[in-house]
Amino acid sequence: MEATVPELPEPSSAAGNAAASSAPRSLAEALRARDDASLAALLHARPDLLGPVPGDMTQLATRAGTRASVVRALDRLDRFALQTAEALAVAPDPCPYPVLESLLTGEHGSGSGSREDNGARGVLPSALATLRDQALVWGDDERLRLVRTARELLAPSAGRPSPTGLGPTVAEATAGMSPTRIQEIVAAAGLPATHDPVSAVTALTGLFTDPERMSALLDEAPAEAHQVLGRLVWGPPYGEVTPNPTPPVRWLRDRGLLLPASARTVVLPREVALHLRGGLAHRETEPVAPAVPADREHRPQLVDANAAGQALAALATVEELVKSWEHAGPPVLRAGGLSVRDLKRTAATLDATEPTAAFWMELAYAAGLLASDGEADERYAPTPAFDDWLELPPAERWSVLAGAWLPATRTSGLVGDQDAKGRTLSPLGPDLDRSAAPEVRRRVLELLAALPEGASAAPEALLARLDWERPVRGTSVLRARLARWTLTEAEVLGVTGRGALAAHGRALLEHRDPAPQLAPLFPEPVDHVLLQADLTAVAPGPLRRGVGEVLAVLADVESKGGATVYRFTPGSVRRALDSGRTASDLHAFLAEHSITPVPQPLAYLIDDVARRHGHLRVGAASSYVRCDDDGMLNEILADRRSAGLGLRRLAPTVLAAQAEPGALLDGLRAMGYAPAAESQTGDVVVARADAHRTPARSAPVPVPDGPPVPDTTLLGAAVRAIRAGDLAATAVRKEPATAPVVAGELPRTSAAETLATVQAAALTGSAVWIGYVNADGAASQRVIAPVRVEGGFVTGYDHTADEVRTYALHRITGVAELAEEHL
Repeated sequence: MEATVPELPEPSSAAGNAAASSAPRSLAEALRARDDASLAALLHARPDLLGPVPGDMTQLATRAGTRASVVRALDRLDRFALQTAEALAVAPDPCPYPVLESLLTGEHGSGSGSREDNGARGVLPSALATLRDQALVWGDDERLRLVRTARELLAPSAGRPSPTGLGPTVAEATAGMSPTRIQEIVAAAGLPATHDPVSAVTALTGLFTDPERMSALLDEAPAEAHQVLGRLVWGPPYGEVTPNPTPPVRWLRDRGLLLPASARTVVLPREVALHLRGGLAHRETEPVAPAVPADREHRPQLVDANAAGQALAALATVEELVKSWEHAGPPVLRAGGLSVRDLKRTAATLDATEPTAAFWMELAYAAGLLASDGEADERYAPTPAFDDWLELPPAERWSVLAGAWLPATRTSGLVGDQDAKGRTLSPLGPDLDRSAAPEVRRRVLELLAALPEGASAAPEALLARLDWERPVRGTSVLRARLARWTLTEAEVLGVTGRGALAAHGRALLEHRDPAPQLAPLFPEPVDHVLLQADLTAVAPGPLRRGVGEVLAVLADVESKGGATVYRFTPGSVRRALDSGRTASDLHAFLAEHSITPVPQPLAYLIDDVARRHGHLRVGAASSYVRCDDDGMLNEILADRRSAGLGLRRLAPTVLAAQAEPGALLDGLRAMGYAPAAESQTGDVVVARADAHRTPARSAPVPVPDGPPVPDTTLLGAAVRAIRAGDLAATAVRKEPATAPVVAGELPRTSAAETLATVQAAALTGSAVWIGYVNADGAASQRVIAPVRVEGGFVTGYDHTADEVRTYALHRITGVAELAEEHL
């Protein structure tokens, strides 16, 4: 097998020396050579470099090489760009382009070491351009350099294996080895002895990178030795050995083909592994993004109709959820969020699973419809925005929900997981924000939008594509979970129908109002129901708001769908009477809005509950029960179920209770009575639907993924500021006659010299370099073109700030003229 990594060429010709001298010698020089558009693209891709705006190119290059910034940049690379960076991390530094190409494709794409062309050779220039644009790689094609921090992060080490599966170089693996042992390895490998360990390691490295000599050496190896090498060649490169290794392992170790990493561990040197691999840094490269084909195709009209049905159900579910918390919403836990018991209770109310119920809670919270009331006994309740939301047409109400869902960073799918301290994450609680969520949601919808209208994609294909786009392990795992949740949430919310993106979902993705596309798909609200003899009512479509509100109080929802089924019960009728309606009001309502006659059993039920309603009165003593029928009070006292209420007779028509009024009401109702609450004046307390609202609350703000992406105006200003600061920092000054200017320090001139120099510059229209200390004591270097000097101030165009400014002469520490070539 031939080696495939060519040795780094030495520039021996004059042309080569000239090319090397013209190449950038640092990242700062490479950035300085960029045009403004390229520099703006870098700042747009890595906005963390702008906090604050660097003073010059050196500061920009330093910030671009910090660990946190490089990690963020690596996290956002696609798989092949990352594989290119990983190959550079194990390549010589600097690395010629042919060497990099060899590591990714085999020896120039031919010979025994090459792999079948999978497009890597054609895509490599684009991947390399991406790394250059991100300031992760600099230098020309003859001397490619990966920034030092990225090399440290991606290069193999004993504590952190490389994604390439390669181990350390021969020089790194023998760093702590005794000179005698190195000479023994050199001799066993058939190389002449050397005078020092450095030359011995160089000779051994030369052997392992020479195709012919390496092949000859391996031809002498026992067959079992090749099996040992085969197990280590693609990684991990480390293997355990016993104190008395087998002959094949001893043969490899004696010749340096395996080198000791610890007392019981050996490692396959990088040069040997590359020879065995045919010079390939990766077992498999993926230069092309996996396709996302259409899995199923439906008629677009069917998709839109299905999604509209889901959207209508979403509106009903959110409304039901928020209204169920109007009177006595669940309490807020001390650490924030909802308890497990309240989550289960809400899920039962919505007839949904707990994860789905958590999603609806978080959606209503993100839309600003729910919040904590901030009281001493803090509870969740509707906000005033909920009432405004109810007044909107259905399509606009859905737009509010979908518009809150797409950019939200709160992630309901995490509910039930544990945080870093082992605490269970609860809905509406802290630590549910994931800054990557909006990007993943939008990307999933974009991939669906790229398919033909009405087509859906297999989740596995979507996940494979997302994994290729962000392959870093910690990032890809979270993105996969977010993608699965996105598919589920988009379906139940009605953004997609049957897995395909609906027309109104496409409008949402394109920042257009989805209401015009959705409104024609919603059925017209109806104002009538069909009453049936089994104490049920069927609504053949969505009810008008007023009708639906009354019916929701008068009856319980039994089933949902295209037609909603309501059931009348004694409890539901009592609830309507508690809200202030009379029996005659209920009869009139049913007669007006039923297209069938009111069944006799329903009329009897209303009259029977109304006859008993309010016969008992409950107030606060701590609480009491009063009734004109002392026989009923005797019956209550004799009932064993009343024992927990702490009742005792105060008068023939009054019972006192230890329980609170609310608990007393619930207890008597559970016993089959229909008590009514009364106020301090003896009037019946009417429980109205809008009894409790929180103070005005704003919707939660999404947590951004790092610094915000700068707009075009900010990018242009930042580029001008960096250019101007770089001009001030690198401008060549004339040496003053009195004392030389020390690089990096402010110039020092007398007040008279300063005044004379700036006056002369104002007369000639030339620029000068000044040192300036502002009122806060901050020192800076600036290049200015003075236009007026008077009253102890100099006014001129500041190239550093790119604007006209005025400076106090007494704060200028010194001034220097620019060299002729920089005027």
